[in-house]
Amino acid sequence: MSKKTLVCVVGARPNFMKMAPIIKQLNCLKETVSVYLVHTGQHYDQAMKASFFEQLGIPEPDVDLGVGSGSHSDQTANIMLRFEPVLDAVNPCAVLVVGDVNSTIACSLVAVKKQIPVIHVEAGLRSGDRSMPEEINRILTDQISDSLFTTERSAEANLNKEGIDSKRIHFAGNVMIDTLLANLQLASPFAETLKDYCASDAIKEGGYALLTMHRPSNVDDPETLTRLLQVIVDISEKLPVIFPVHPRTLSRIEQTGLSTLIASGNIICLPPVGYLQILGLMKSAKMVLTDSGGLQEETTALGVPCVTLRENTERPITVEQGTNTIVGSDGNKIQACVDDILITGGKSGRVPEYWDGKAAERIVENIKSLYF
Repeated sequence: MSKKTLVCVVGARPNFMKMAPIIKQLNCLKETVSVYLVHTGQHYDQAMKASFFEQLGIPEPDVDLGVGSGSHSDQTANIMLRFEPVLDAVNPCAVLVVGDVNSTIACSLVAVKKQIPVIHVEAGLRSGDRSMPEEINRILTDQISDSLFTTERSAEANLNKEGIDSKRIHFAGNVMIDTLLANLQLASPFAETLKDYCASDAIKEGGYALLTMHRPSNVDDPETLTRLLQVIVDISEKLPVIFPVHPRTLSRIEQTGLSTLIASGNIICLPPVGYLQILGLMKSAKMVLTDSGGLQEETTALGVPCVTLRENTERPITVEQGTNTIVGSDGNKIQACVDDILITGGKSGRVPEYWDGKAAERIVENIKSLYF
């Protein structure tokens, strides 16, 4: 049997966590398949990209398209233009994409137009909110994919409603949780991450809230951003808040003149941190306040209460079975949820089916039977 090449695509930080366990499993088949890793450069913070590759044990990409920032149209178009020559040179048996970022849909479009099968990992998630660019990316990628791997059983119903045959759908579990479980013992102690930003005895295990916030719906509108930061300041009077500040969010805070507001509370601001650092901060937190999809999943796996600062979620299983509560940007709802966690400990939840650290094994076994 001749050796085949599988192109795997990453573009933004969440992709790295999803791709790492898949590549590890594919490397067990190195006699029959060669992995060709493409980094589109959609996430353009070089230091952060390097730290994620190093911490997750991902090999250096075979090619970095170096696309960088830009509007959604610019970014998607540039990825397509730079990805096509790669496929011409490599001639893969399939292209594997993960998640819902612009790199996901851009590379899928190029592949399908060249009649190369597309494999989509984390298919079928839906928020029902088409104002989110990620929702459009999810829907379109699923429509043109040949094999769709889901993280939860409800995703298949979403795909069936959109006319996708169940024969193309495979329930495999959550590769993000594969990465979390593989790295849990390696997570940086929270005190080590915080040592340069506060006194060593200022923050206790389980004695702080972790905040992440970066979505345009929360940070681009000055009124919404001000309202959210004011409620965070109020919360910090009850519980210290650790806030690794996303570059986009920092820019908006500075533009809106809200730096003084943050400084008025018991909020410890950090620069963006690596995967092992955020994992350590998350597992030792009393609660997590976030607008991140990935953190909704990870907190459910860890049993840490999650307060989601969004009006909806594409990961309903984290609410139905996990520790997640959706509160939007309403200050009263946020405060009520936080107070409930402080008083009762919040939702205990349970770990969903197949969030067991073996999703990548199931995915690769299925890919092997279909493509190698």
